[in-house]
Amino acid sequence: IDATCPLVTKVHLEAVRYAKSGYTILLIGHAGHDEVLGTMGEAPENMILIEDEDDVAALDIAAGTEVAYLTQTTLSVDDADRIIAEIRKKFPEVHSPPKADICYATQNRQEAIRIVSAEVDLVLVVGSQNSSNSQRLKEIALELDRQAYLIDGVSDIDDAWFAEIETVMITAGASAPEVLVEECVDYIKQRFGADVELRAIREEEVHFNLPKELVNLL
Repeated sequence: IDATCPLVTKVHLEAVRYAKSGYTILLIGHAGHDEVLGTMGEAPENMILIEDEDDVAALDIAAGTEVAYLTQTTLSVDDADRIIAEIRKKFPEVHSPPKADICYATQNRQEAIRIVSAEVDLVLVVGSQNSSNSQRLKEIALELDRQAYLIDGVSDIDDAWFAEIETVMITAGASAPEVLVEECVDYIKQRFGADVELRAIREEEVHFNLPKELVNLL
């Protein structure tokens, strides 16, 4: 069963399409990330990894070469936009994906941090330590001068974090199971007698079809 996220599959298909047409593909992402490794594997001879603006400046691509860019789906929107702007300056005719590659769930969570963090003292991000988008959520909170921690689950919570804290925001990486978030909320409610308010910045109503192998079993 192919359990690849459909948004990642979209990037893979774009990579194959551009490679077949002879494009040089600039993949914006983090070196060593599983998703980046997988995407580069779709067109290794056509693809160049771009991690930051300096990588764009260092590019030496022959005049007349068709250039396209793709992005890792779990990047920071702001970081990706800065790099894309530099790519467009250097290659005005660069081809971009028909639709943005960055995952809607990643974008929504980053936006929520920026909006809600102004009202809180502490931000807890539930997600894996090797999750790019979870790490970025913590970084955004820290950039906004909020105390912030990335935790795998309720067992990582340290009661000392809550000294002189009145309001806590709990969010999660794009692939973190909801049950882990609920366990953290329940712990804080029971341990500190906290009231809970659910804040929805964007309603997510995207649905993907089940893999055909599973459909055939139903």
